[in-house]
Amino acid sequence: MRELDVVVIGAGQAGLSAAYHLGRAGFGPDRDFVVFDHAPRPGGAWQFRWPSLTYGKVHGMHSLPGMELAGADDGRPSSEVIGAYFDAYEERFGLRVHRPVEVSAVREGEGGRLLVETSEGKYATRALINATGTWGRPFWPRYPGQETFRGRQLHTANYPGPSEFAGLRVVVVGGGASGTQHLMEIAEVAAATHWVTRRPPVFREGPFGEEQGRAAVAMVEERVRRGLPPQSVVSVTGLPLNDAVRRARAEGVLDRLPMFDRITPSGVVWADGRAVEADVILWATGFRAAVDHLAPLRLREPGGGIRVEDTRAVRDARVHLVGYGPSASTIGANRAGRAAVRSVTRLLAGVPV
Repeated sequence: MRELDVVVIGAGQAGLSAAYHLGRAGFGPDRDFVVFDHAPRPGGAWQFRWPSLTYGKVHGMHSLPGMELAGADDGRPSSEVIGAYFDAYEERFGLRVHRPVEVSAVREGEGGRLLVETSEGKYATRALINATGTWGRPFWPRYPGQETFRGRQLHTANYPGPSEFAGLRVVVVGGGASGTQHLMEIAEVAAATHWVTRRPPVFREGPFGEEQGRAAVAMVEERVRRGLPPQSVVSVTGLPLNDAVRRARAEGVLDRLPMFDRITPSGVVWADGRAVEADVILWATGFRAAVDHLAPLRLREPGGGIRVEDTRAVRDARVHLVGYGPSASTIGANRAGRAAVRSVTRLLAGVPV
């Protein structure tokens, strides 16, 4: 069992930011800290994005600290652009990410250390920076009759792009950015599409500046501070009303239906008797924080979330969560990585937090 000062779990934007700042603070990779990533290659969750999500369609990608992402081809898949960028970043700063490594559990160890159990072995660490994001935990709602559906059901996490839906009848469930993007793509090739959401979608007119961004982050941050499960920042900002969305609304593609009541072998039905035949149900229903490996530490509050102040888990000052709740955006992840390292440095030096 190896002993280290810091273990970082996850090599997406937040994890790489933390690793960079650890290096800047004098910690050496594979000497003082280690970064684990369950993915097969660099790129974080971006490497799993569907091919039709080109870099030009990405809603803002903030460069990692110390190395700009410049000159990217807007027509190239975002998975390729950001995967190559993360790969070059890891190489440039010598971060030595261990992958693919699964972290199964983090529990109390001996001598005040945390015991990190991985597919690579056990590690004892004085501090932990958790940057596991949400992509590994897609949320699948349950509805009566779901198991009887004879067609195909899939989630945003394994969305293949629009071509596989050619000539099919598709129900898209979910009112977020992914759901609307999927729907607008699929509608161009499908025989029929229907859009179903739990709440009426909110479309945002006009620019989205720093003031609106701070207000949205503050709403998410307040939930985390109270120990409630975090909402995504996007969920409180609304959907941007751009030319493509306006066109889709005018053409009836974004004609929203309320949530159906049950699923049948051939489609979905509502309580009032309305029914829609479908070959595919696409669940664009979001993700939850992938923090099950932290369960042995009992960090969750009665409200179901982990209470976090700055980046520090209130129930255990050795544990920091980055890319969680208000720091789930790319710029927020950068800032959280820096803040976590600052706090960890104080912790290891014995300075009260």
